[in-house]
Amino acid sequence: MPAKGKYFFNESDDCRISDPLYEKYRYTSQQHPLLLLLLFIAILFWTTLIIIFFVTAEAHSHLAFIIAVCAALAVFAVMYLLLCMESLFRRWLSLFGVMIWICFLTVGYVSLFEKGSGYQLWEQVPFFLFIIFTVYTMLPFGMRDAVIISVVSALSHIVVLTVVSVTSQENKESIAFQLLANAVIFLCGNFMGAFHKRQMQVASWDLYRYTLKCIQVRMKLKIEKRQQENLLLSILPAHISMEMKLAIIERLKETNDNRQMHDNNFHSLYVKRHQNVSILYADIVGFTRLASDCSPKELVVMLNELFGKFDQIAKENECMRIKILGDCYYCVSGLPVSLPVHARNCVKMGLDMCEAIKQVREATGVDINMRVGIHSGNVLCGVIGLRKWQYDVWSHDVSLANRMESAGVPGRVHITEATLNHLGKAYEVEEGNGHLRDPYLESMNIKTYLVVDPRSKHCVSNNHLPKTRVNDGLKMRASVRMTRYLESWGAARPFAHLSHRDSVSSDCSSSQGRRRKEIPLCSTGRQRTSDRNSSQKGRIEEDIYDEMMSTIEGLNSTTPWCGRSDDFCGFSLIFAEPGLEKEYRTIPILKLKSYFVCASFVFLCIFVIQMLIMPKTAELGISFGVVAVIIVLILFVCFAEKCLKCCSDQWPLLRRLCAVSEKVETMPLLRLPLAVITIAALLIIAIFNLTTEKNKPANFTGSNDVSATTCTFGNTTHSCVEETYYAYCCILGFIACSVFLQMSFELKVLLLSIAVTVYLIIFNTLQHKDIYSNSTRFFIKEPRIMTNLYLVLFYITLVLLAKQIDYYCRLDCLWKNKFKKEHEQFETMENVNRLLLENVLPAHVAAYFIGEKRNEDWYHQSYDCVCVMFASVPDFKVFYTECDVNKEGLECLRLLNEIIADFDELLLKPKFSGVEKIKTIGSTYMAAAGLSVTPGQENNQDRERQHAHIGIMVEYGIALMSKLDGINRHSFNNFRLRVGINHGPVIAGVIGARKPQYDIWGNTVNVASRMESTGELGKIQVTEETSKILQELGYSCECRGLINVKGKGELRTYFVCTETAKFQGMGLN
Repeated sequence: MPAKGKYFFNESDDCRISDPLYEKYRYTSQQHPLLLLLLFIAILFWTTLIIIFFVTAEAHSHLAFIIAVCAALAVFAVMYLLLCMESLFRRWLSLFGVMIWICFLTVGYVSLFEKGSGYQLWEQVPFFLFIIFTVYTMLPFGMRDAVIISVVSALSHIVVLTVVSVTSQENKESIAFQLLANAVIFLCGNFMGAFHKRQMQVASWDLYRYTLKCIQVRMKLKIEKRQQENLLLSILPAHISMEMKLAIIERLKETNDNRQMHDNNFHSLYVKRHQNVSILYADIVGFTRLASDCSPKELVVMLNELFGKFDQIAKENECMRIKILGDCYYCVSGLPVSLPVHARNCVKMGLDMCEAIKQVREATGVDINMRVGIHSGNVLCGVIGLRKWQYDVWSHDVSLANRMESAGVPGRVHITEATLNHLGKAYEVEEGNGHLRDPYLESMNIKTYLVVDPRSKHCVSNNHLPKTRVNDGLKMRASVRMTRYLESWGAARPFAHLSHRDSVSSDCSSSQGRRRKEIPLCSTGRQRTSDRNSSQKGRIEEDIYDEMMSTIEGLNSTTPWCGRSDDFCGFSLIFAEPGLEKEYRTIPILKLKSYFVCASFVFLCIFVIQMLIMPKTAELGISFGVVAVIIVLILFVCFAEKCLKCCSDQWPLLRRLCAVSEKVETMPLLRLPLAVITIAALLIIAIFNLTTEKNKPANFTGSNDVSATTCTFGNTTHSCVEETYYAYCCILGFIACSVFLQMSFELKVLLLSIAVTVYLIIFNTLQHKDIYSNSTRFFIKEPRIMTNLYLVLFYITLVLLAKQIDYYCRLDCLWKNKFKKEHEQFETMENVNRLLLENVLPAHVAAYFIGEKRNEDWYHQSYDCVCVMFASVPDFKVFYTECDVNKEGLECLRLLNEIIADFDELLLKPKFSGVEKIKTIGSTYMAAAGLSVTPGQENNQDRERQHAHIGIMVEYGIALMSKLDGINRHSFNNFRLRVGINHGPVIAGVIGARKPQYDIWGNTVNVASRMESTGELGKIQVTEETSKILQELGYSCECRGLINVKGKGELRTYFVCTETAKFQGMGLN
């Protein structure tokens, strides 16, 4: 199990290389396949030696050798089987590595000291070079351990042969030269192996980091998708949310292609018609008076608990809550799937709502009641506008249901005859007489009924308990009693579901519900939030860990030697996606220049070896001089940028050379020829002088006298020694080719194949007849046989290693490509979520609920000065008709959608950035300004700046009128806007867990609504207090006089002179 925070890191964070997960990743991706390769090569080599042994030698004469080789073969076969037992093998990984090294070393020394021949200084040098190189590249050692083991291997060979040779040989000068040549070979092997290991370690860590980041982004993407779906479903029903989501993504794409943005003259309309549904409107009678006595938090908690309870009732009765308007709640049954019992569902819900409010009234003594109106018919349902989406319903039947509520009786469910017809005899009813309370019902001749609650017949009144509880609570304010009681219902909090799994959310919600009965508000909310965030982060880390483990396991099933991958095509490992293959071929190689430095070091080692062993001929000097010039020129091209940077400004030629130098790592057409020339030069110079000197007498001692007499060393002539070291130089050329790690695998195989073919032909056809013929030496000491064996051994090893590295480089490219794509998807998802949030909450409110520092407490704020505006199109009610010509009202809504969408687009202007759309109610548009100011800071602002948002709201109202005039010209209509504005204190908050909704409440809002409803078309009506502030800002206001406002009596109101306001707006800007 991962430690907390280990795999959930940011861009600047870093994991430790000692991370156990990284160790497992490195074992699976590098150590395991490389060990398999090494064991396969070793088993193949041991088998070849055994076959040659039985073909060429007498078994009883060389028992030590055959026993050592067979034992090593058996040990390696057992280790191969143990690789299948991953847990056991990983636990003793270093021990197995040491055992493999000891086996190699044992076979090497047994072969070196096999009886029957003298001990030669050149013997087993390639085998020990093979040990040194594989310790770095294939055995599971760290860099320090690999250096120690390799140095010990090299020194042991040199020291042992030095001791043996000093006691048995007479030519001390030749011994020194050969020992120095061996030391140079081992030194070259150590440097090349260490470079190879370092590059693979860096690549392994880099790939692990990218893989982990890719998985982390994938996990975040899943979380974002889950949040997005939850957020969408909190605004819209599932049947329309996907269509809206696709529209958002399309809008994001259109921002990158301006030509697509104006293909459609109309905004998208997401509205559908549904028949045979029942609409329920419910209003809490007495709540306005109660709310005036509430603190902001009490109001938000009270509304959330009440409407949370109503949402629960709606779910139980298969009803869909549409919207909350202040203390008004309305829902529909029969959406989105038609239900034959829609009327019964709505009536049952209405009765349950009345019963719930009755329980609140009896428990708290607060004088509130429920008034419910229901009508059955057809609706248009969906979303209009571009911002602050809210699912809504429209139709004449919806308007009638609203009338049924306003004409209803407190505590009763008021239904129309159409609803009664759908009920059958499910409920008893009595006359409703709605026409006596509403003139519209009377004019439309609507007959209404009141449903009799079946529970009322079985209810036995018990006045003692309620009275006791009420009397106990009379010491507290009514709002406090309501809040304390409603908390016991335990409604879920807004957006509690966005970042948590459903099971966790439900558990937390239920536990909160139990605790709220006993503890005061907000006592442990912060601690609960902290604990939840910690546990949520821990779950994400566990998911990342599990996904990483799954990826590591997947690496076992996808190897370079089988084609079981959707990303690669067979053994060739060519990417299945052509574009990715092209990208891989042209990807920059950041360490390319170091490859050329390593090749230069190998060239230097070959030069030193041949200078120590070979005769000093003119051909030798010229050939190495030519190659040295080539190598130096290539190095100059690679490092010209750094060497000549200070002089490049003065010399144009140098400036061009520096430009070429900068492109060495990034331009394939430049780096490939340079690499081919370098590798080819090394492979050629390693063998070139052998063919030129085959007919010349050699000076084994290294003197300048070419005609000096030849000397012998044991049973081997000087020519044998020279050609043996030529073979060793060829092997160093192979190794130089292999250090070009990220170069094309096909290119390396081609060069190595040509080289090994040429080398084998040369060593088997151009060698001196007197050297290898009629030899009675044991085959392990036979230069011709062992030269062929070691050339093939290194060829196979380096080709298979190159294949593994090519697979690893391709895997690195694949994961980086996946990371890039998923990061782009993640950014797109973030943009989609941002647009969704902008359509639900103001930015400062969204930050409260979403993000790393998200808060799960109730959101509520009180503001001292907020300007509220209601703007309606009253003529739209007359314009709206339902007939076949306009698709039963759908085309009328299309025009309303254009109006609201154009109003929303005005909010994108910087001038109106402080205006926040609250909601739309039918054809009425509600907005507020001043909500972005941090509460409590209003007093720190000067008076003119504090009231500037009132002037901005007036400007916005004028802009709405101008926009509506433009719509009239294009649609040949004569709509006029009626605007009402008021300012003052408000309470803002988010209510509703299933469909969270941001809203504002207070007397200021109510009066602003009355300013609109009592206003006149084409005018902006404001209160007397608002007009005084507008006049201070330079606006002209005309007194309308006293008008009767429902609930407020007579108020003096003013009309803003819109013509002068337009000029004032220019100055305000």
